[in-house]
Amino acid sequence: MTDLKSIFEYVRSNEIGYILLIFVIFIVPKALQRYRLPAAITAFGLGAGGALLLNYTHADSTIKLLATLGIVTLFLHAGLDINIAELHRNRRVLTQHIAMFLGLLALVSAGLHLFSAMSLRLCVLVSLALVTPSTGFIIDSIKSFGLSAEEKEWVRAKAIATELVALAVMFFTLQSLTLETFLISIATILALVVVIPFLFKFFATRIAPFAPNSEFAFLIMLATACAFITRKIGAYYLVGAFVVGIAARRFQEQIPSVTSERLIGAVELFASFFVPFYFFYSGTVLSKEDFTSSALLLGFAMVMVILPLRVLVVILHRRIVLRESFRQGARVGLPMLPTLVFTLVLAQLMREQFEPSAALYGGLVIYALFNSLVVSLIFKSQQPDYSADMLEDGLEKLKRS
Repeated sequence: MTDLKSIFEYVRSNEIGYILLIFVIFIVPKALQRYRLPAAITAFGLGAGGALLLNYTHADSTIKLLATLGIVTLFLHAGLDINIAELHRNRRVLTQHIAMFLGLLALVSAGLHLFSAMSLRLCVLVSLALVTPSTGFIIDSIKSFGLSAEEKEWVRAKAIATELVALAVMFFTLQSLTLETFLISIATILALVVVIPFLFKFFATRIAPFAPNSEFAFLIMLATACAFITRKIGAYYLVGAFVVGIAARRFQEQIPSVTSERLIGAVELFASFFVPFYFFYSGTVLSKEDFTSSALLLGFAMVMVILPLRVLVVILHRRIVLRESFRQGARVGLPMLPTLVFTLVLAQLMREQFEPSAALYGGLVIYALFNSLVVSLIFKSQQPDYSADMLEDGLEKLKRS
């Protein structure tokens, strides 16, 4: 093991280390596809293996930058991918679903606050990490689950609507420490809401006509800048990037090229390269203290209580409102279980700002990994490569354009 660590440190200190890392992150997950193992989890496992076995616990600034670009482009794409017409068409059922999500969130938060010594704010964040589906991960996964077009539409619409509300709850929870912090954060978000449309209009009238094919660079730069602004106020990168994606959708008529299939495909291609680095980096921040017996028991309790509850809520709602059978409701509820991205983001954010116990952090990681694996096992279908799937979609959209 000592020799292995020496070799690892030598490779890490040279440029060849980055080249090898890129090969490992992209080749190893594909080799494990035959076992229905999502590439996101494989990349996370590689980072965790480096941290736990080789003491790779402090990723350098280059890896952190690549990871940041990964989470930024992932949520930029999520914002661009919102179909307003689809949400509007199913607004009645989605409104009821959101109300039930908020009720479940309140129930879990109250339970945690009652039976633990955690503050209410921390309980709300933990609850968000437990019950919020990871939309990007889910949308890329459902393609191989054998769902009908209608079932895919419901899963997609419910996941997107839930994530929108969860982001809002997360923002208000994080900024509610003091009135001053809350007002500054609200003012910052309102400023972004005002300035971003102005920047889009300026780009459409003053830059785009004289700089063809500059839409992609503009979107990436704007999303990155807004992501760092929201990160500075304690709302993490994903809020700013998501807001830019939604704003781009609003300018679909004025600037068609900003939300064209070709540009969305380009964003997917960009994300397909950087997203694995985010999962790899998330794995490197783990330590052996995060996987004690207490963490394992806590993770097991989360799985046994929260997962059945989440599925049951969806099934009962669809049974009452749409008169669907238990099986039909389950085919919509089960694909919405994965929380990988949202749980990892919130777990890291809580570790930075609230210093939760190692058992809680480890339990959340175990819960996220399990619920992101269980769906592919239940449906017994080939789990798609998270990054490769985005790559394939991006290429298809570029061809169609």
